[in-house]
Amino acid sequence: MQTRPIQDTAILIFAYTPAEDSRIKSIGTTVSLFSTLTQQTLKTVKSTGMPYFHFTEKEQHGANFGERFINAIATVYKKGYANVITVGNDSPQLKPFHLLEAKKQLKLDKTVLGPSLDGGFYLMGLHRSHFDTTLFLQLPWQSPGLLGKFSELLENQGANIFKLPVLGDIDTLSDIFRLSSFIKTIPLSILKILRSFTEKPVQNTVEGADLPFYHFTSLYFNKGSPFILL
Repeated sequence: MQTRPIQDTAILIFAYTPAEDSRIKSIGTTVSLFSTLTQQTLKTVKSTGMPYFHFTEKEQHGANFGERFINAIATVYKKGYANVITVGNDSPQLKPFHLLEAKKQLKLDKTVLGPSLDGGFYLMGLHRSHFDTTLFLQLPWQSPGLLGKFSELLENQGANIFKLPVLGDIDTLSDIFRLSSFIKTIPLSILKILRSFTEKPVQNTVEGADLPFYHFTSLYFNKGSPFILL
């Protein structure tokens, strides 16, 4: 039962603390990268003037990623908001424009998705009428096919989907190398850190030397981003 007036739109930042991000992703980065990413995300979100909630591992509850993500969204809806826009902290190209456009489209009764290069999404804008916990729990969270399956689910619910531009996120070393060339779309504070990785000398294979080797699995971090095992 709704006990308070329905408010408009809130942003959910679903992202670990920098220390936890650094521990889990283990891509040779220091906490400073994830700290800067989080600070930039908060700055971007605050500049929109919309209310926001940041759910780190301390506020998340559930046995797996899907449960934690869905529980966080449900919590924001319970606060009285009609729409929730979700983002992570690993998309340095995210701009206030993307968030404000999502809010605009939600007011036009659209469901908003911001596709990421890895097959997931960096942003989701959803009205509470399309939020079905049972169906959402069945989605292939943290897999490269998530965007397609999620779009299909929403369309079956009668949702009209609006897609934002495709953006990259940071989960692997290859992501860092790729994004470091986008000098016009990434804040200087983040770009400097990314460039510090691309400027490191590349190790050559030396007989008898133990060189780092990165293994990619089919498991994913944030809706569609690969885990890395060293």
